[in-house]
Amino acid sequence: MPDTSFEAPQKFELIVTQAEQTALDLLTEGTGLSKQRIKDAMNKGAVWWTLKGKTLRLRRATKVLYKGSRIQFFYDEQVLARKPEIARLIYDAGNYSIWFKPPGMLSQGSQWGDHCSILRWVEVNGQFSQGREKRECFLVHRLDGDASGLIILAHDSQAAAKLSTLFQARDMRKSYQAWAVGEWLIPIQGLTIDETLDGKTAITHVKKIRTENNKTLVDINIDTGRKHQIRRHLANRGHPIVGDRAYGTKASVGLQLLAYRLEFICPFSQQTVVAELPKEMQFNC
Repeated sequence: MPDTSFEAPQKFELIVTQAEQTALDLLTEGTGLSKQRIKDAMNKGAVWWTLKGKTLRLRRATKVLYKGSRIQFFYDEQVLARKPEIARLIYDAGNYSIWFKPPGMLSQGSQWGDHCSILRWVEVNGQFSQGREKRECFLVHRLDGDASGLIILAHDSQAAAKLSTLFQARDMRKSYQAWAVGEWLIPIQGLTIDETLDGKTAITHVKKIRTENNKTLVDINIDTGRKHQIRRHLANRGHPIVGDRAYGTKASVGLQLLAYRLEFICPFSQQTVVAELPKEMQFNC
């Protein structure tokens, strides 16, 4: 019979009291879990090591730990059993790259693991056009886990800083497509939703593409990047995004929101970069 002792999420916190003790030995003694489960959880980012105020994921089972350091283990069988989707490389600039994040893949992991995040997936599995298979990855911006589309990853700290500045300065043009519930009567020239969210300015530009089966396909550009901005703005207008369980109603499909295009001036080449999903991957195909 399968072991169901740890079906509920468990949090373990251990202090290293013996010199030259390995992470695997400490966790085996302190949790009662099998070495195989511990190794799998470590590889998937569920174990954290704190030393001198710095906390990092601890993945290497044979790591010899310093006496007095603190180990945290967030063990959730359901999270660890999840299988990551497959991301797709769209543009490779060397020190940064642009990927298609499928729906359901997270931008980054949580304390319970990161193997289903695009950040970790690219670190481990990323195949690049310039031949190098493994690169360090830094998250520059986020995309909702339920949404799909383009996301930029930096591959060194300088690129991460420069690209983050583009987002902060609103110099990154982001375009989305969404299926909105109902027949939405939008002027030909489009409309601008200028409605504060959480006390902060939030501006969303919406143009209608077509209406079919009591839903409206819209093209969206945003000047700001507030949490769930598009989802909240559309829901507040009475046309939530199809599949939006948080701001709309239940649907037989997932969230129909797609980040299909990014345009910006590369901070290194000073050339305009336009990354766009192939037509067959867009809603308006």
